[in-house]
Amino acid sequence: MVTAAALVGTLAGAAFIATGHLVLGGFLCWGFAMLDSVDGALARARGVSSSWGALLDSTSDRVSDAAIFGALVLHFADRQPAIARLALFCLITGVVISYVRARAEGLGATANVGFAERAERLIIVLVGVILGSWVPYVLAICLWGLALVTVVTIGQRLVEVHRQLAPR
Repeated sequence: MVTAAALVGTLAGAAFIATGHLVLGGFLCWGFAMLDSVDGALARARGVSSSWGALLDSTSDRVSDAAIFGALVLHFADRQPAIARLALFCLITGVVISYVRARAEGLGATANVGFAERAERLIIVLVGVILGSWVPYVLAICLWGLALVTVVTIGQRLVEVHRQLAPR
């Protein structure tokens, strides 16, 4: 239930971002992301965690991330195409970060390295969305920084998985 509520709330926040209500949408996404960050711990504490719940949570996380970055693409596509392109790049690289980790785990390795975990990516983009409404260039700076750290994180994860899986 917590995962579903967090997803619905984040989708609502993303809809506000897409329609130009950046501060409201940013705060909604932030609040529901915080709620989403406790769903796994809550399930474990209540003794109701499951593999299905873990899959549902991961899927919900990807949908939420896509909604936030997609909302930025939609909002800025005509106004500031460079911001839209950066948001799209960050969306794609964020998915790749998650994919590398999931694929590594499927191969029996781990990819728990790199700065740009989901929480850090959300903090960076949502700080940019909220503060960028008042301070020019903050969103662009946050997205450029996020683009950099996501590429570095992908590289770190690939190097780590290669180290684990390479023949010796």
